[in-house]
Amino acid sequence: MSARTFSSWRPVRTVIAALSAFSVVYAAALPAFAEDQVSLLRDTEIEEIMHQEADPLLIAAGLTPKDVRILLVGDKTLNAFATQGLMLGFNTGLIMETETPNQLKGVMAHETGHLAGAHPLRSGDMQNAGLRPMLLTMGLGVLAMLAGAPDAGAVLIGNSGYFGTLGALGYSREQEGRADQAAVGFLEASGQSGRGLVEFFDKFRYQEVFQEARRFPYFRSHPLSSERIELLRSRVEKQKHYDVVDTPEEIERHEIMKAKIIGFTTPQAALVKYPETDKSFHARYARAISYYRLKDVNRAVTLVDDLLKEQPENPYLWELKGQMLFEFARTKEAEYPQRRSVELKPNAPLLRINLGQTLINLGDPAKRDEGIDELKRALLDEDIPDAWRLLAQAYDARGDEGLARLATAEYYYGLGGLNEARVFAMRARELLDKDSVSWRRATDIVLTANPSNEDLKDLARDTPSSRQ
Repeated sequence: MSARTFSSWRPVRTVIAALSAFSVVYAAALPAFAEDQVSLLRDTEIEEIMHQEADPLLIAAGLTPKDVRILLVGDKTLNAFATQGLMLGFNTGLIMETETPNQLKGVMAHETGHLAGAHPLRSGDMQNAGLRPMLLTMGLGVLAMLAGAPDAGAVLIGNSGYFGTLGALGYSREQEGRADQAAVGFLEASGQSGRGLVEFFDKFRYQEVFQEARRFPYFRSHPLSSERIELLRSRVEKQKHYDVVDTPEEIERHEIMKAKIIGFTTPQAALVKYPETDKSFHARYARAISYYRLKDVNRAVTLVDDLLKEQPENPYLWELKGQMLFEFARTKEAEYPQRRSVELKPNAPLLRINLGQTLINLGDPAKRDEGIDELKRALLDEDIPDAWRLLAQAYDARGDEGLARLATAEYYYGLGGLNEARVFAMRARELLDKDSVSWRRATDIVLTANPSNEDLKDLARDTPSSRQ
């Protein structure tokens, strides 16, 4: 198996094909965005920032934050959505349009209002149009995409009619009003101002006069009106926490999130937005990412080293440095910064997978075994299929053919590729010690992956009772 870079900034890209069918392509390096692409992105730092902003609102809504999946959608258009399965999605385009953390919190609170009110399942003629199963399928597809599913995600998202679903997911004025009022309540209960939500809506008040086709997607599914804005403003201004402002720490986190998004997605634009004269932390962060994306790795590493002098305990700077060095085939140099990132953030599985990948590619048997342990530890925190793929690579290099096939079966099983999972699990059973934990796990995969009659006969011959 060949090595493939696992980036903590991790896109899973969907490309529109004929008749709204979708093909899902995993790309370790972030591709340039095109008009017809939607990406689901993974970045531990940004996910942490988004949860820091959303979690108090989710708690105020009576939801458990760890049960809510917050999606970072790589799309330049202004949009956000709430959908079944406790998922909130925010386009990078919307985040980039927010001027303050409070504005983003306002949108998050509004979408939380839709989620708490179960509006995604009550919108328009959804029952008659059959959108309920479409949303269910889309939710499964999104989760498969987040897992890096090149097969299952494509089928599920394609079958759900993803864009059609979001387009049809228009809320009524009544639901919009209820979500607005719920948002104000959530912000107030968490000690935050609703001013940002009013500011954000007011900023796009002009969308009201556009024909629907010319509006941003967000304001097609969330109809905006001057009356609605003024009604919201009158309620917000009466709240106890109306004058609460964002803290300097919140503002800097928000700027870092935006700097990372633009640096990774449009590096040339980032260098224009953050010229060399801008010496702020987030501007230098954006420039480091931009130079890395533009393949000027030496300049990028120098910038990151300067940032590390100021924040030596920042795990994400170490993560970025290790990622850059690994992707430019400087694997030995990548080991130390990735170790530091994991030491500083031990419960972040994406960081631990980065370290595991580097260790298994060093060509040292002892380091390879350590890398295997790191990947297994990451899987305890989150079942990420790519960790199984890397484990299969490591076991194969070590000569553990049975475990390599079992890991490959786990990889396909996590992606929803049951046929492939069953085939590799059957091969693993032939090579593993019978009745071992791994052998039994392979058997479980076969049993839950639509086994054929022949598969069941083979399993029956190998059961303890049949061998007595």
